[in-house]
Amino acid sequence: MAAPMALRRELFSLARKISGISHLTPRALGACSGHSKCNIIRSHLQLASSTSFHTATVFLSTPSSITVTEEPDTLFQKVSLLVKGHDRAVLDSYEFFATMAAKELGININKVHELPKDMERFTLLKSVHIFKNHRVQYEMRTHYRCIELSHITGCTVQVYLEYIQRNLPEGVAMEVTKTAMEKVPDHILEPMWEDHPIDDKPSQ
Repeated sequence: MAAPMALRRELFSLARKISGISHLTPRALGACSGHSKCNIIRSHLQLASSTSFHTATVFLSTPSSITVTEEPDTLFQKVSLLVKGHDRAVLDSYEFFATMAAKELGININKVHELPKDMERFTLLKSVHIFKNHRVQYEMRTHYRCIELSHITGCTVQVYLEYIQRNLPEGVAMEVTKTAMEKVPDHILEPMWEDHPIDDKPSQ
């Protein structure tokens, strides 16, 4: 055990000497070699002990195994994507991108339609005091597109929405509406009156 430790110390001391020499330029080495004081100072440098170096082998951690849960996935009857923006050409391009991504993932596209555009007008006067008939009118148009997806699971919706929202162009907003399908509660599966039967005897 002592021999490997002594060999390690020699290797580390040799490495430190080589690293110290490599930092010096050839001109500095030539200037230092002529002076005996420089050699004396270099010989009296204290070497670091081998305990300060980390010699343990680092192993990569194994990837975590996939956990399987018994919880059922959420099923959505309909997912509605409402996209709005001021440039109609940008909406046309984004509609083509969203529908193509849905077809590649095997998602059922129920309907893609265009809602009526919203127009807002602002009227400003050029001059308040005179020339009251000289006015400037500004108009802002907002276009809408609606994409409806039917019978889709929660995992697929999460992947699809993350993909298309990361590629959402500037100046375009999106609103997502989900309609989930849930199990009928147990307390209304059977009629309540079966627990308390009604007597068929006529009242006197």
